[in-house]
Amino acid sequence: MTPPAGRSLLAGKVVVVTAAAGAGIGSAVVARCLDEGASVVMSDSHARRLGEAAERFAGDHPGRVFPVPCDVTDEAAVQALIDAATGHFGQLDVLVNNAGLGGNRPVTEMADDEWSRVLDVTLTGTFRCTRAALRRMSEQGTGGAVVNNASVLGWRAQAGQAHYAAAKAGVMAFTRCAALEAAAFGVRVNAVAPSLAAHPFLDRVMDAVELAELAGREAFGRAAQPWEVATVVAFLASDYASYLTGEVISVSSQRA
Repeated sequence: MTPPAGRSLLAGKVVVVTAAAGAGIGSAVVARCLDEGASVVMSDSHARRLGEAAERFAGDHPGRVFPVPCDVTDEAAVQALIDAATGHFGQLDVLVNNAGLGGNRPVTEMADDEWSRVLDVTLTGTFRCTRAALRRMSEQGTGGAVVNNASVLGWRAQAGQAHYAAAKAGVMAFTRCAALEAAAFGVRVNAVAPSLAAHPFLDRVMDAVELAELAGREAFGRAAQPWEVATVVAFLASDYASYLTGEVISVSSQRA
């Protein structure tokens, strides 16, 4: 399967995507937004990897890619990211909160710092970036959209994922509350909740047998490709979703 062609859904918009380097959902979101006509500020905590990814994208989309390293656990870095986006492109229309951290650890073996690190990156990082973006969008007065990356684990239980599931459930609740507040100045806040998306990071945190079992639970018998999640993100970021806010869209083929 290959991604569908772009339809200019985001033409003229400036999009910030966190955790955008590598080969996962963030990178796929950058590709989708560029194909839909947006200018994209790519952010990641890995500066070298970010620079390499931005160079690849810029080759096909000159002038529309701007890399800004950012650790979403650092408030100053988050504010610098938003400032850099508006300073370079003149506006901010969309924020995609993709940064997240997982792991696989039973509750009885989980240390406090492991729990805290996952929540700080995945939930509090989403809060920090959203806060900075909403402040800027409110000042602009031209509306906008925030799309958060949640997970079906915010709804469903899986052993070894208590910290990650708690963080993603928090992202869902945060999305709904922030949406009510942001509506006052014309900004929509929604989230996607993928079930299983195939990317190299999963191979490092889960064994092949478990991944195959999870894929087998999907109605299509396979994991999603990152671009399949990215297309839903692009829809939520676009004006096609103009009356949609506070929603969490399941990007999943899991059996009922």
